[in-house]
Amino acid sequence: QVQLVESGGGLVQAGDSLRLSCAASGRTFSIYGMGWFRQAPGKERQFVASISWNNGVPRYVDSVKGRFTISRDKAKNTVSLQMTSLKLEDTAVYSCAAYRYYSNTYPFRADYWGQGTQVIVSP
Repeated sequence: QVQLVESGGGLVQAGDSLRLSCAASGRTFSIYGMGWFRQAPGKERQFVASISWNNGVPRYVDSVKGRFTISRDKAKNTVSLQMTSLKLEDTAVYSCAAYRYYSNTYPFRADYWGQGTQVIVSP
């Protein structure tokens, strides 16, 4: 099992930046990658970004490309999401996720989840 704990959410204004972090514990040696999903009120959970643990290859949903950057620190077992130029539509609960292995559903289906952290972008 892998346990994930997010931090860094909050209330910001449109155009601001915010950094989310996720600390992984447990069987972290077994994961293929980590990522972030988000769920806005009344909407389905959406993939945001992922990063492969060994070689650090990132993937992003089109709507955040150029604004969000995912990174990982293998020594600390953490993954971060640097969000810039935040928009109203970025408002959501952001959840950290981990993938046990690469599959044909990667990165849209994860195996482990954090509890989520709220990000609210105001006008």
